Amino acid sequence: MDEFQLHLIKPSHYDDDGYVVQWLRSAIPSNSLAALNAIALDSARRAALGPDVAIEIFVYDETNRRIVPEDIAAQIAAAGRGLVCLTGVQSNQFPRALDLARRFRAAGAEVAIGGFHVSGCLAMLPELPAELREAQALRCSLYAGEIEGRFDALLQDAFSGQLKPLYNFLQDLPSIEGAPFPLLPAAVVAGTSGAVTSFDAGRGCPFQCSFCTIINVQGRKSRHRSADDVEAIIRANLAQGVDSFFITDDNFARNRNWEAIFDRMIALRERDGLHFTFIIQVDTLAHRIENFIEKAGRAGVRRVFIGLENINPDNLIEVKKKQNRIAEYRDMLLAWKRAGCFTYAGYILGFPNDTPESIRRDISIIQRELPLDILEFFCLTPLPGSEDHQRLAAQGAWMDPDLNKYDLEHVVTRHPRMSQAQWEGIYQEAWRQYYSFAHMKTVMRRAAATGVSAGHAMFLLLWFWGCVRLEKLHPLQGGYLRRKHRRDRRPGLPLENPLLFYARHGAELAFNHLRLGVMAARLGLFRLWLKRHKAEASAYVDRALTPPTDGDLDELDLFQHNESSRAAGEKAKRARKAASA
Repeated sequence: MDEFQLHLIKPSHYDDDGYVVQWLRSAIPSNSLAALNAIALDSARRAALGPDVAIEIFVYDETNRRIVPEDIAAQIAAAGRGLVCLTGVQSNQFPRALDLARRFRAAGAEVAIGGFHVSGCLAMLPELPAELREAQALRCSLYAGEIEGRFDALLQDAFSGQLKPLYNFLQDLPSIEGAPFPLLPAAVVAGTSGAVTSFDAGRGCPFQCSFCTIINVQGRKSRHRSADDVEAIIRANLAQGVDSFFITDDNFARNRNWEAIFDRMIALRERDGLHFTFIIQVDTLAHRIENFIEKAGRAGVRRVFIGLENINPDNLIEVKKKQNRIAEYRDMLLAWKRAGCFTYAGYILGFPNDTPESIRRDISIIQRELPLDILEFFCLTPLPGSEDHQRLAAQGAWMDPDLNKYDLEHVVTRHPRMSQAQWEGIYQEAWRQYYSFAHMKTVMRRAAATGVSAGHAMFLLLWFWGCVRLEKLHPLQGGYLRRKHRRDRRPGLPLENPLLFYARHGAELAFNHLRLGVMAARLGLFRLWLKRHKAEASAYVDRALTPPTDGDLDELDLFQHNESSRAAGEKAKRARKAASA
């Protein structure tokens, strides 16, 4: 029997020193990799290349596994035929993907590249940008859109040596109900911290945020998996010892099938006694959906990521985030706490009205008045595939040409009120301000007071504090035990002396672990205090934990720091008066 080797690779990206970001245990599993692996397994089971050709599949996540293209290419050559798929490639990962592709092609391997960068550029730009043309010049095949129901054709083209330069299915979004569901081998999942795997229960979002790429690639119409699909995903992963899941839907609350899925999860947990937990992403209005939060808690949701984005209504309107209503933020966050969930919120820095002073003030207000656990900061970035990027490109505005910086941590365009140095400086300062030792203790106090694990809060706070302060990386790019290979440096940068390189890397690991240990000890002592003083800890209350009242709209700084926030407070007053009439 002939053999066709399929190598699925999720590339990483380079840090500021030009080294591949890689860990012993990385943070977030790739849903794109899981989805393509499942689709490939289905093609192999159905003998998509004919009954006499066995398809052998290999799966790699570069954030926790080193990739040596020459070795993989030699493996393909020994088998006879094969294909390398660089999958789920985001904009900041495209330079690394292109560097890998260059080496694969030099070694004779066929390469296809897909993901949000390719799809976003084709969806929103009038012509292919230079980096995509460069990939095609290397005779790499580009894939735009979703691949369910189409992968057989790609495999057959690769097998016959007739890969097309471009496959574009952006205008033909497939149904995902009943499609092969995302699945990663347990060995790949083990490379993530906490052995978390991921899947999408739906695709598409109805909102129109101008910084978002998802709506322009996956569309605004909800497409979803059935409750049967989700149960199959859960059971398949439980069978291989994986019980922690990240549902990657950009907004699970707008999945039309959310209640049927939650009801099935509840039945599996409460009727069948299965144990599993979830992380989901929702919008700030999810608490208005009847039974949504209550059922989320019963279904096993333990962490929820909320697109808070900002507390200045002017900024929210600027990026078409009109659905976010600051008058409902505290009520919404308290509802999630009552369900036993940790709350994460994304917060964007660099809106047109932002200044260093306004950002410091707003973070201070959040610390005092909103019961958030984890706050994640991002620079407002015109990602290729977003309306913001399309508009700036059409205007000929300056955008940094280095795609490796489009990771939401770097400043890549101009700001009307801040210099680049000011913007970069306040981004770093925001992390230090929110993750001060005093505020981390407050977050742990609030957890203990609301019946949530203060120990789990401590772990999450340490993760976020350590990634930013010690590793100089966003926590979503983070992991445990940084790996650096001297030869895996960005082309164009010099190879360092091995003695100096490994001595410095070893010293960095030792020093970072020492600093992490000191902070862990400080927070650990406070955790012990909370455990030993349970009555006092459970009685703790502050402004953020106090249920909202009409008086808040006049007293809280959240509604007093500018004209638009005062207008939002007045609007909320009128709405409450009308509701009680």
